[in-house]
Amino acid sequence: MIALLDSLVRPFLYALDPEDAHRLALRMLKLAPLLRSVPDDRRLATRAFGLNFRNPIGMAAGFDKHAEVPDALLRLGFGFVEAGTVTLLPQVGNPRPRLFRLDADKAIINRLGFNSEGADAVLRRLAGCVSAASQAARERGEAWAGIVGINIGANKDSTDRIVDYVALIERFAPVADYVTINISSPNTPGLRTMQQAAVLDDLLARVIDARERVAQRSGPTPILLKIAPDLSLSDLDELVGIARSRRVDGMIVSNTTTERPPGLREVLAAKQSGGLSGRPLFALATRMLAETYVRVEGVFPLIGVGGIDSGKSALAKIRAGASLIQVYSGLVFRGLGLLAEIKDTLITALEHDRRDSLKDFIGADAASVTAEPWPM
Repeated sequence: MIALLDSLVRPFLYALDPEDAHRLALRMLKLAPLLRSVPDDRRLATRAFGLNFRNPIGMAAGFDKHAEVPDALLRLGFGFVEAGTVTLLPQVGNPRPRLFRLDADKAIINRLGFNSEGADAVLRRLAGCVSAASQAARERGEAWAGIVGINIGANKDSTDRIVDYVALIERFAPVADYVTINISSPNTPGLRTMQQAAVLDDLLARVIDARERVAQRSGPTPILLKIAPDLSLSDLDELVGIARSRRVDGMIVSNTTTERPPGLREVLAAKQSGGLSGRPLFALATRMLAETYVRVEGVFPLIGVGGIDSGKSALAKIRAGASLIQVYSGLVFRGLGLLAEIKDTLITALEHDRRDSLKDFIGADAASVTAEPWPM
């Protein structure tokens, strides 16, 4: 039924302005009487960051910016949902138009600029539903619950961005299953400079300290760091070293890219400023994932995101080093059928290799990926 509705509705949404279509899709998810998806094969269950995921496929940050529909997305069959990016204070983001489809390239450029209803509004909504999804599942005795994380970012006009992140941790750590520190969006001026060693070290030290203070009354909350795919390898060396020394719980690789790979067919649309996602990002993001995996040396898990639009590309992310994966742009072009395809591909791979768990695939190709020519 879900697949049928998706096939009927998606062409209509696709005919709209991208941001209007996004808004309408959220509204439909709020109103649609969605049935719970078919239970996942137990072999897809994954444990990472101290959390139990019923399957490794997540909705990436950017779709449900204001935590409006995490429960609906979990019912569709996602193993986890990352809401956000949420800023401390409300902000409108950049002027429209700010979202562009590159149809021939199966890609998207966005320069949304952290449009957010602000922490207080999102927190009120979140308290009513999550960890609503995961808590309700746990109360039903389900060990592998739906997980909801929150992606946080600094306000554009903040006078002290680290203070923003600390305040957001204090608000969301008690209610979210995990919190992602987003310092890698290209659409907030100067934000990516927070990936520089001295700034990052100070940021993570204060964020982890805030998490520990909150944990005394609400329990531990995993802290993840989301990075850009455009880092140099020397910068990545420093960044991973700091993340390890400050004991973050994981990293997400990667955000959108400001680069425009050669061969893009939508030449005019490709000139729009903003971050590129979708199929053209896959090679770069996967290379950065593998490079991160070999540097992390198993100290913490990674989430792979960027360009996943098939079961094959999802499996490649896992074999490059991802314990979990996230999708978004691929859904725009493939629809919800992508979710089922990924699950089928992973199960088929397990059966082919006579494996009982995806953990045997994690990082299996990382060394060979890092030996390939640089993708861009």
